[in-house]
Order: sequence, then C-alpha cells, then structure tokens
Amino acid sequence: MAAPATPADLYGALFQAVQMRRVFADGKTFVDAVPRRDPAAIMADYRAAPPADDAALKAFVLANFDVPAEAPTVAPSTERPPLADHIRALWPQLTRPPLVPPAGSSALALPRRYVVPGGRFREMYYWDSYFTMLGLEADGHGDLTRDMIEDFVSLVARYGHVPNGTRSYYVSRSQPPFLYLMMGLVPDVDRTTQARWLDALIAEHRFWTAQRSVAMPDGATLQRYGDARFTPRDESWREDVETGAGDRQRYNDLRAGAESGWDFSSRWLADGRTLATIDTTRIVPVDLNSLLYGMERAIATRCRALGRAACAGEFDRMADTRRAAIERWLWSADEGRYGDFDLAAGRLRAGVTAATAYPLFTGVAAPDRGARTADTIARVLLAPNGLRTTTVATGQQWDRPNGWAPLQWIAVEGVARYGRDDVARMIGTRFLATVEREYRASGKLLEKYDVEESRPGGGGEYPTQDGFGWTNGVTRALQERFAR
Repeated sequence: MAAPATPADLYGALFQAVQMRRVFADGKTFVDAVPRRDPAAIMADYRAAPPADDAALKAFVLANFDVPAEAPTVAPSTERPPLADHIRALWPQLTRPPLVPPAGSSALALPRRYVVPGGRFREMYYWDSYFTMLGLEADGHGDLTRDMIEDFVSLVARYGHVPNGTRSYYVSRSQPPFLYLMMGLVPDVDRTTQARWLDALIAEHRFWTAQRSVAMPDGATLQRYGDARFTPRDESWREDVETGAGDRQRYNDLRAGAESGWDFSSRWLADGRTLATIDTTRIVPVDLNSLLYGMERAIATRCRALGRAACAGEFDRMADTRRAAIERWLWSADEGRYGDFDLAAGRLRAGVTAATAYPLFTGVAAPDRGARTADTIARVLLAPNGLRTTTVATGQQWDRPNGWAPLQWIAVEGVARYGRDDVARMIGTRFLATVEREYRASGKLLEKYDVEESRPGGGGEYPTQDGFGWTNGVTRALQERFAR
C-alpha cells in the first residue's frame, strides 16, 4: 500500500500557516485534528478567503476541524495506593478499542485493541509498545499483548514496515525493530499464526536492509536510521523549519533522529551539542544493528521451527556476518564500550551512551567485551537514581541527566546476560526508587526522569508527559524481576 497523505500534503498553505503561526501551543494538535468535511472543500474556502489574522485563522480551523483536547489523558492518583496497584488501574485508562478512523483523520486503522503511552501521545507507538507489553505480561494481560502484535503485523502487511506510530505522518519512517521481541513474549501460538508472524518479520527485515543499508569501509553492510521524506516533520513543523532553515538533508536527519526513538540526543549531533549540526544518516548506530542481529537469529529459529531449513540457514549466515561487522566497526577496545560509527569521520563517535548496552541485550557481544562493557556502564553511566542516557548535558531529552525506562530495562537485561547481576540490581532498584519517589510526590508515572537529582526529566521539544506506557511496563517488570 502506498504511504497515505499526511496533513501537510492535504492542507498545504493552511497547514503551514497553522504550524508556523503557532495557532496551537503543541504542533501535534493540528495534525491529530479531524476535518468536519472534505479536505478539498476546506482548502477551496481557505484559498477563496484567507483568514486575515491569527484569531481569524484559529476560528477557521475550529469551524472546520474537530481538534483534540490538550489535557492529559490520565489523572494523577490522589489516594496513593501501592505503585503496582496504581499501574494495574492505569491499563484500562490507556487501552483503546479497535480503530476505524473517521474520514480525513491522520490515524491509521487498527483491527485489535491497543495501548497508548498517554499525554499528547494518543496513538500506538512502535518501540514503546514492547516495554508496555512487559508490564501487561506481568499483570496478566497477555491477550492485550497478542492484540497489539496483531495490530503491528497488520501494519507490516499494509506498509511493508511498522511505522513510528499509527498516524499517516509517521509512515515514512519506522522505529527500533522490537517486533521480534514482542512475539517472543507470546510463545503459545498455533502453527498458522507462527507462519504469518514469521512472514511479517521477514518483510520487516527486508525494509531495513533495502532502505537503510550503508557500506562500511571494508565493504560490509550495516544499517542506519532514515526516513523517506526530506521535509520538516508534520508534528514538529515549526521547530524543524527553525532548525533546518530550508536544508533538505537536515530535515531528513531530524526525521532519522525521530526514527531512532532518541529524538534528540548528542549521539546525532556533529558537534555533540547543537541540534542544527544533526547528521543522523551518516551514523551507523549500535542499537539498531544489535536489534537486527537479534531479529536475524529469531527469524532463523522460527524458520527452523516451521521446517524451513533454507530460510534458517540464510538468516543464521546474515547474523554471523552482522556480528563480525559489529565487532569490527562498533567496538572500542581502548574505552571498553560499543558505540556508533561516524561514516564521514571513519571512526566511532566519542562518548559513552546507554546504547552501548544493546549488544549485551541481544547477545551479539563477545563474552570478554560484554564483561568490559558492563564495567563501563557501571563506572560511567550509573547515576544515584538510575542509568544516565549519555554523559553530556545538551538540553536535549535523550542526554544527561535524563534516564528513560526502556534503557533501564535494556541495560538490566544486558549486563545480567553477561553475568553482572550486581550491576543489573543497582540499575533496576535505583530506577524503581526514583519512580516510587515521584509517584509518592505527584501521583504520576512520567515519560522520563532526572536520575541525578531524582525529579521529573526535562529538555526536548515538549513538556514531560505523564501516563506513561513504557514507564508503567518497565516498572512492573522490574518489580517482578527483583521481587524474585
């Protein structure tokens, strides 16, 4: 299926006026609005009598669109029951029924139930959902996990990949490929379903290798983040115009940074600090390639289970080749860490980031290198209240001092896989204590936390959101893990 038209495509000059003149405080508001009549008719009226000022522009929009409320979707707890009980009570609030979008909506159809993160995030997101599922599994909602997997499989069938989120403006990019790990949470599926899920994984793998591949200096092939478009993002149009200043490649690099899930971070900045120097597409990221290694191994295992010997052999060979390339190009022996390769500079980007835990999480790291990396994580990234994302403070939300629930889980699982249960426990219990303290103070679970000062995280393009899907999920999974 061809990519659907986005709000920027449909509304052109009207869209740009609304976003650039900040008719709504959040750039995501208008792109989630639903037209009350045919978009072509709305645009004909707009061109015939353009609104004279900002007040008239807003009045035109409100007359022609149903605009989503900007209030948070989840109210804070006032009674402060035990944290696990509070999270269990949040799942129904964050669960949505199957979706048949109204005409003209940017939402994508979904055949089964799904869970949203909360706050301004009104749709299902790709990599968020794996970490949400960890909590659903802990709380006995395996049926909802399976429903969400079926939603993702349906998206692959329609678009050839899982979009960043379930909106038309997200279809041009994906997010870190966690679908194989989601499927691994549901082992008891019939053979027909196994075959259908396997076909979806193979199609997703084809997307990454066909559209995101780059050649390393020795000719080996690895993948990078990207996006099919070279325009400002619909949902962050004004911010991207101001940062990109008309540079099509910079717009694409901003989009690629969004595909990474780390939007934004010093990882993607040429000078390590300034968003205007973003160059995501010239970076070969260690997290993405580690996940693709895990995907290849999972596909091989699933092929063997279904008697597809040739397929199993092919994907095992791909995984072996990828492992060799990761170990050659994404490892620093001097620093004892994995990192991101800068194609232009011909070397690893400087600095330790939480992405260094991914080769441990997926098992691609050699045993001695995994052990050294665990030491580096404990020495450099472990803060008093959880795992830092990076070691530099830039004002971007995927940098110091913020800690994010998914990266806590990746690191906990990764270092434990390489025998460092002590480090895993320090990361997990410190982060749990941070979540608990904030919950006791405000009644909320947050999108991100300052793990140096144990307070709400900050930075980035929008206020810290509460709800919050992946924090709920990782918190419950960590509680279960360390209760054992």
